[in-house]
Amino acid sequence: MDKTTLNALALFPLQLEAHYKAIPVSHRHWTPASWDGIPSEHFTAIEQLCHVRDIEIEGYQERIRRTLDEAHPLLPSIDSEPLAIERRYGDADAEAVLQAFRDARARTVETIARLDDAQLARTAEFEGYGPLTLRSLVHYLCSHDQQHLAGLQWLLGKIEAEGVSQLRA
Repeated sequence: MDKTTLNALALFPLQLEAHYKAIPVSHRHWTPASWDGIPSEHFTAIEQLCHVRDIEIEGYQERIRRTLDEAHPLLPSIDSEPLAIERRYGDADAEAVLQAFRDARARTVETIARLDDAQLARTAEFEGYGPLTLRSLVHYLCSHDQQHLAGLQWLLGKIEAEGVSQLRA
């Protein structure tokens, strides 16, 4: 795997934590009046963390394993909203979630770093994405990371805009 992508994956837990901590404590469970334009799922800041952790473990780690172990598997998409409700994302402890994510991401990066070109060329079908290689899947994981950093920044923008709206009222 290319170093740029591996480095981005390895550094993401630090970026996620920093972006989360930029959200004022008073707004970590806050929801905007409208979700129009959010580049990630419609989740509060704490819910974003939980989603990233669960998609890492139950989504991408499982997809990587299956692509390595099975002949052209169908990799299902995960419907995150029911998971958020079932697992009570809004009640999660951010530090515990971040630690679980850091540990999971370290395992993911270790796995990816060991793969050879033949393994990275293994194929699968990813629901909603179509046919791909394991290398493609790793790039989609990196893209997913960036969507959630953008989602946290979007929330910050909405929080700031809320302050302007209140001043004008």
